[in-house]
Amino acid sequence: MAARRFPQPDVSFQARTMTTTGPPAFDRVVLQGLARWPDVPDAFGWLRLDRRGRWQLRNPARGAFEGIGNAALRAFIGRNYAADAGGRWFFQNGPQRVFVQLAYTPFVVRLAGGTLLDQCDREFEVRTEYLDDEGSVVLESSRGIALLDQHDLAHYAEGLENRLSRLPVLARADVARRFGFDPDPGPVAKRRRMHAADSPGSGIG
Repeated sequence: MAARRFPQPDVSFQARTMTTTGPPAFDRVVLQGLARWPDVPDAFGWLRLDRRGRWQLRNPARGAFEGIGNAALRAFIGRNYAADAGGRWFFQNGPQRVFVQLAYTPFVVRLAGGTLLDQCDREFEVRTEYLDDEGSVVLESSRGIALLDQHDLAHYAEGLENRLSRLPVLARADVARRFGFDPDPGPVAKRRRMHAADSPGSGIG
């Protein structure tokens, strides 16, 4: 599948810095695009992940985000979804990095046949369970933090037996800071970009 080009503001190129929160590798077409066009500007404000784990694209004509109906495009986004060193999650769309606005957490998980899957259709192995002060279940794994789809809350609570009320409680407003992600990413200063590029482990892969 050819990489889709998103509109983007006129911002300077950000150094590409992978962290352990991202997948081990991007699609081949993405890596080829990065090698061929390394200076494509980043895009902000065009892609969103809602609380149900649905990818949404901004419609400029309507001034609102709309769900992405193309299943192949959703899968492509999921395979090429990662975070930079500053906790800004993005979709690597060929040579262009499209940063994602998060309605809550970087992952949203759902129950599928007794298994928790995130919005990228990857299994989510829970390390710690939390309850936030709005009544949502928040789950932590080695890959990051996830919101449990509200439609699965009752079913998941059954598996917790009587432990739901005894889960550690998080303040909704503190989740992003505590788990180190940026729900509304924007461009960073040149000095920070250069620092990130020089940090250990920078680069793709």
